[in-house]
Amino acid sequence: MPLPAPAPRTLKHRRAIECTGYEREDGLWDIEGHLVDTKTYVHSRRDGGRERQPGDPVHHMWLRLTIDLDLKIHAVEAVTDSSPYETCGNITVNFKKLVGLTIGPGWRKAIAERVGGVLGCTHLVELLGPVGTTAFQATGRAREAHNAGQPVTKKPYQINSCHIYKDDAPAVMERWPDFYTGPR
Repeated sequence: MPLPAPAPRTLKHRRAIECTGYEREDGLWDIEGHLVDTKTYVHSRRDGGRERQPGDPVHHMWLRLTIDLDLKIHAVEAVTDSSPYETCGNITVNFKKLVGLTIGPGWRKAIAERVGGVLGCTHLVELLGPVGTTAFQATGRAREAHNAGQPVTKKPYQINSCHIYKDDAPAVMERWPDFYTGPR
């Protein structure tokens, strides 16, 4: 169901983010993010350069994390095709500092320590949020199959992460009965 009808308005800016997950033949996974910002009017890059027409990207950036089923990062590629300043893309090499991290608890703090602020690019750092979520979604069934038969000894991270997975909700009773806290 779409949002209710808005007040009269004019589109000025659009941000498109697309994230995809790929299972590789070597057993690893590639999780990719793509961010594109466009304007609906003529504008120029902040440090000069050619005039940009409506629809030309202000930001056009790519990010690929190569991970395993433990969500450990094995490789990172970051590319800036378009940006407000000519030198924005020079920082992309810093994103290799994420190699060795595991997507999970402490993920955002580890990102901030390695590529936050002046160590990185605001837009690529923002893209890491949906890329991390995409990693969980893309690998979910494969991780379940990989861990099948192993007892669940640690409280699943999903519990209490939203109202559906509240510890006394039916979904928790169904998926993780040992961690269910509601009436039996």
